[in-house]
Amino acid sequence: MKFKLDNKYFKWGFTAFSVIVLSLFSYYIVFHISELIANIKAVINIVMPVIFGLIIAYILTPIQNTIERRVLNPLFNKIKIKESLTRKKWIRAIAIILTSFIFFLSIYALIAMLISQIVPSLETIIHNFDMYFNNVVKWLNATLEDHADLRDFVLPKVTQIFGELETWFTNTSSEILTKSSEVLKSVSKSIFSFFKIAWNFILGYIIAVYLLISKEKFAAQSKKIIYAVFKTETANAVLKGFRFIHRTFIGFISGKVLDSIIIGLLCFIGTTLLGTPYAALVSLIVGVTNVIPFFGPYLGAIPSAFLILIVDLKHPMHCVTFLIFILILQQIDGNIIGPKILGDSTGLSSFWVIFAITVFGGLFGIPGMIVGVPIFAIIYAGIKTLVNRSLKKRKLPQNTSLYKEVDYIDKDGNFREMEEEQERYEFSNTPKKHSGLFHQKDSSNKNETNNNSNSNDEALTKDVNSKADDDC
Repeated sequence: MKFKLDNKYFKWGFTAFSVIVLSLFSYYIVFHISELIANIKAVINIVMPVIFGLIIAYILTPIQNTIERRVLNPLFNKIKIKESLTRKKWIRAIAIILTSFIFFLSIYALIAMLISQIVPSLETIIHNFDMYFNNVVKWLNATLEDHADLRDFVLPKVTQIFGELETWFTNTSSEILTKSSEVLKSVSKSIFSFFKIAWNFILGYIIAVYLLISKEKFAAQSKKIIYAVFKTETANAVLKGFRFIHRTFIGFISGKVLDSIIIGLLCFIGTTLLGTPYAALVSLIVGVTNVIPFFGPYLGAIPSAFLILIVDLKHPMHCVTFLIFILILQQIDGNIIGPKILGDSTGLSSFWVIFAITVFGGLFGIPGMIVGVPIFAIIYAGIKTLVNRSLKKRKLPQNTSLYKEVDYIDKDGNFREMEEEQERYEFSNTPKKHSGLFHQKDSSNKNETNNNSNSNDEALTKDVNSKADDDC
């Protein structure tokens, strides 16, 4: 007797087994959640080099593809090297070397900028903290000279804040001196964590190189598995979804990073020409915060302007000039640079962009504000696809504009709009007849409307149905 997978007893047994397993798993999650989290963290720590490798390979793939398609292939064609397996290997090897050079050069440039420009600026700010505080007090006294009550309220608050900061610095210094053993432990842990991250990064980069060498083969294997698991139609939909996710996510993130680098460089050039204090530090803040959509320019400009005002209170126009310059720069970015680089990579309106930043920022902080928009764009597109598919099955139009004036849909699938008499009927219980399709409300022409209602209904019904067919 042959065993059949579609046997009803097998299905019953498999269903019962699945219910038992899911019940045990739910019990474990509810009552052993801490152990589950610890096990997940342990697994993540083990596979961290692989995660690093996947992320690095995903970031470097567009650079490698650009080098191969736009530089090396035209160059090999120009020197008349024929298509062959050897040529492909040489192009791939040279592309990976150039991509690695660009990657490490970018890291070196970032570290060099931090060491040469940003760190000295921060050290100067910390060293001159007392002087900046005194400048603020003098400026407040001069500004609030004619408002004694406000001055007596503001100055004690400022002095209290400075005293708390000074006490914190003092206590921290004393604790560092008295608890040297704990400090050594924390320093050793920090060094160990640094070397662990560095080791994971090195292993991850080696894994990324192997992924870049055979990325077409790995992609083919993934597609093979998808077509083996799902039906052909479902597999096509899955691959289409992955392509959309890749196009939306990498397009937005890479475009936003490039846009922020350009804005940071333009800001550095502008602030240097204007003589703004700490031009490199201010430009770094503006460039980094520009990665956050919508709120980024404000998050970077406000603290930078406050820093410039405190450092150079004798020349407050530097702060005003900086704010005007940032406003102009952000307008150029929002209307020229940003659309050229990003285009309509997310397909979201301004409301949904703000919604995504607010929700993901509240859940995951700054990283959530950065990746929230592309993630929500993917969710939005998925919901839109499901809604349109359901409307198509019901033979209803998918164009949103057709639903603006609709009050109900009758049994024949015609879109109907109630007049004011019908709406008053719902509140006064006075029976009124509803009008035809999308009938214009004109009290002065009611008799003419009633006489021609049948002909108008037929004409408008044909018009709406034709539009619905076009949208579907």
